[in-house]
Amino acid sequence: MIHVCPLSKVGDTVTRVGAERLITLLSAGTEMTRPDAIRAENHLFIKMNDIAVEQDGMTLPGEAHVWQLLGFTDSWDRARPLAINCYAGVSRSTASAYIIAAALSPSRDEAELATTLRRLSPTATPNPRLIAVADQILGRSGRMIAAIQAIGRGADCFEGVPFGLEI
Repeated sequence: MIHVCPLSKVGDTVTRVGAERLITLLSAGTEMTRPDAIRAENHLFIKMNDIAVEQDGMTLPGEAHVWQLLGFTDSWDRARPLAINCYAGVSRSTASAYIIAAALSPSRDEAELATTLRRLSPTATPNPRLIAVADQILGRSGRMIAAIQAIGRGADCFEGVPFGLEI
């Protein structure tokens, strides 16, 4: 199971669900303290901005970031949950959960997965750049992009409510 949460709820989420691995996606300079329950080698910290097009002074999500996600989860035995966080738990983390679920379940329908994501998180607004890059890497021929576009932007919020996504 993949659990998504905002930065403010990482410690609580990791403890509540018993996560063994953690993926953090934050802008450079954002402070993050790894929960004690997560060993250093089980924490992937990716620095990127939550943007969809290149902007001066910001890190655009790209292929290297998606390959890091896929490589980190490729070795995940799924015996215990994986937690994913970004600052608000709305965009980078929901995109990453969608990407990982699609990669680990290659026959799963992209639209069904996106609809499930929306049902679990009314605020989810997956980062479109991460989705587009993953769609290409995973050979999904635009289906991931179309599925995320179909669910539209999530409800406005300060931060998302933690949720779990079955693989």
